[in-house]
Amino acid sequence: MRCWGLIFFIIITYSVKAQTVVNLDTLKLPAKTENIYNKALFGDSLASSFCIIIKKAVKPHKHQFHSEHVLVIEGEGNMNLAERSFKIKKGDLVFIPKNTIHSVITTSKQPLKVVSIQAPLFDGSDRISIEEK
Repeated sequence: MRCWGLIFFIIITYSVKAQTVVNLDTLKLPAKTENIYNKALFGDSLASSFCIIIKKAVKPHKHQFHSEHVLVIEGEGNMNLAERSFKIKKGDLVFIPKNTIHSVITTSKQPLKVVSIQAPLFDGSDRISIEEK
């Protein structure tokens, strides 16, 4: 009986994918993209991640129910976060608390490529656009 339990455990352990890997260098902006390319990477009920490539800008918006981390992979930009404005570049990590208005404008010749990690799961339903003044 113990032998069958061990065999079952080994089969389940090796059949479940514990981790999936994406090489972000291989994710490129499709030629026909006018402004924003968004590629879902991973997700479950607790969190989701995306690679977002921005040619021009992301308009002001906020997320009612989740927080977001943004890691800059390539490019540079000007980020607006609540009442603050600051430059972002490769290697920068930005934390955006829930209900915080944020936007970004790409300032480099190359598009801004970021990884966005959001918790809990982001399905788009809590994204609230903010009209610019």
